[in-house]
Amino acid sequence: MTAGERLVVGQVRGFHGLRGTVRVESLTDRPEDRFAVGRTLFREGADSPLTVAEASPDSLGWRVRFAEVRDRTAAESLRDAYLEAVVAPGEELPRGEFYWHEVIGAKVSEVDGTPLGEVVDMYRAGGAEVMVVRGAGGEIDVPLVRAVVRIFAPSRGEIVVDGDALGLHGDDAGGEAAEIAAPPLTARSEVVDSRGEPEVAQPNEDR
Repeated sequence: MTAGERLVVGQVRGFHGLRGTVRVESLTDRPEDRFAVGRTLFREGADSPLTVAEASPDSLGWRVRFAEVRDRTAAESLRDAYLEAVVAPGEELPRGEFYWHEVIGAKVSEVDGTPLGEVVDMYRAGGAEVMVVRGAGGEIDVPLVRAVVRIFAPSRGEIVVDGDALGLHGDDAGGEAAEIAAPPLTARSEVVDSRGEPEVAQPNEDR
């Protein structure tokens, strides 16, 4: 991710009042920054700016009013729209850190080379990021912890996991995945996975 590119940071989920305020589900771990007054966002795929005039957290995520959206009728045109922010110089991630969307599509295999599929979604559960991997055998949930992930190199589309540690073999197959399963969040999250890109992950803490 380089300066000038866009990241999805939220999705319009509802409306509040008659002045054009929208309720935004936050898809970023920096909402106070991304939705700060004066910041510019864009509707996904559009070039017209949306300037944050007011913003405050609420139970859903954030209530945001844009200067260009003057009433509820205009706000309703943003229903379900994804909101993007432009990556500014200096906001690029350091080497070895990845946004969730950059992990989507990476191929996942076991240490013996057995393919498991590719990453189709990500979510957070129990303090760890979890990859949803879909392959010929169906979907499995793979927590991004060192005890399970042996190679984590999404920049070259390669992730290698320990099937035994994940519980894919034997009587406990699927056990660990079942324990951490939770409703998935959108894969468009800006949240950063910072476990790095080791050639071989060591069996220690995941951060």
